[in-house]
Amino acid sequence: MSNWPGKYTIGLTGNIATGKSVVRRMLEHLGAYTIDADSLSHRAIARGAPGYKPVVENFGKWILDKDGEIDRTKLGNLAFSDPMVLEKLEDIIHPLVGQAVDVLAKRAGQRVVVIEAIKLLESDLRKMCDTVWVTYAPEEVQVERLMRKRGLKREEAQQRISAQSAQAEKIAAADVVIRNIGSYDDLWKQVGNAWKQVVPSSELTQPTIIKQGAAGEFSVSRGKPRNSQAIADLITRLSKGKQQLGADDVMAQFGDKAYMLLQNGKDIVGVAGWQVENLVARTTELYLEGGIDTARALDTLISEVERASNDLQCEASLVFAPADLGTLLETWKKLGYEQRAPDTLGVQAWTDAALESRTKDSLLFFKQMRLDRVLRPI
Repeated sequence: MSNWPGKYTIGLTGNIATGKSVVRRMLEHLGAYTIDADSLSHRAIARGAPGYKPVVENFGKWILDKDGEIDRTKLGNLAFSDPMVLEKLEDIIHPLVGQAVDVLAKRAGQRVVVIEAIKLLESDLRKMCDTVWVTYAPEEVQVERLMRKRGLKREEAQQRISAQSAQAEKIAAADVVIRNIGSYDDLWKQVGNAWKQVVPSSELTQPTIIKQGAAGEFSVSRGKPRNSQAIADLITRLSKGKQQLGADDVMAQFGDKAYMLLQNGKDIVGVAGWQVENLVARTTELYLEGGIDTARALDTLISEVERASNDLQCEASLVFAPADLGTLLETWKKLGYEQRAPDTLGVQAWTDAALESRTKDSLLFFKQMRLDRVLRPI
């Protein structure tokens, strides 16, 4: 049984580049509260956080970058080349991550909690779970993904794969195996079928309509994979062709983000594409039709993104607004946002998220949503 009365906990693991994070986000779409333990491990060693000093003392100041932060590439190359170094690093980080997971799970309002961790089975996190799900992908697929998504050379990718336990060992310990070897549609079907076995009650699924307005007013609905074509058409049109999307593109993006759809009657008049990663909400796509009350529409849409982000215990909300919506300064001020530059946010995880998601054509609006941060600097 899991550590948290009244909650059912899914432990999600699998080797590198097998699709764990995609499956975690799919479970989030279905109504679970999800925790990325590997991202928490990065937070645990940020400058000033509890793991920073022990890591520097054990491995030396040469692993620091010019800003005094731990260079995770240097640290990763060291750890993956020496099993004893990796073991020492895990001895420092794992207890801190376990404490953070405990805090988040206790605070979660959802009845199903998902803990994603690459070392789930080898750590105390396993004891916190009611069931274990394992993702699988062939080794050549893992190599290709690491080269394409992380820019690794083939030898580097192979080294990281070889440093982990065999996939067969994880599969042998699994209650559910998700085979990530086909299309996103196939992956959705596997995840959905497994979810129904664990959580048969319809009360645990995300409602379609989140905020319904009175006649003639705006309403907000959460986009579903079945809305992929409508979302693709809307973004392609409202971006004036800057984003050329098809239904398959949007279906694939559901593995990374969620969509809020703004409706006026039966018409979809706006969309926000957003994701929650490492306790930071990022709205990276934001489009509204012309000819509507833009300020009220923006207020309605962003408020619902925030509400959903609060359900996921976000510490901060970053909105990357196109220039035309960035001029609505009074609306942003009313919503509690201020225009900021990434390097002024003050928390490394927030800055990293801003730098990763910003584009040259967008304006960053920032709002801190929680004061009680997990793994906060000491």
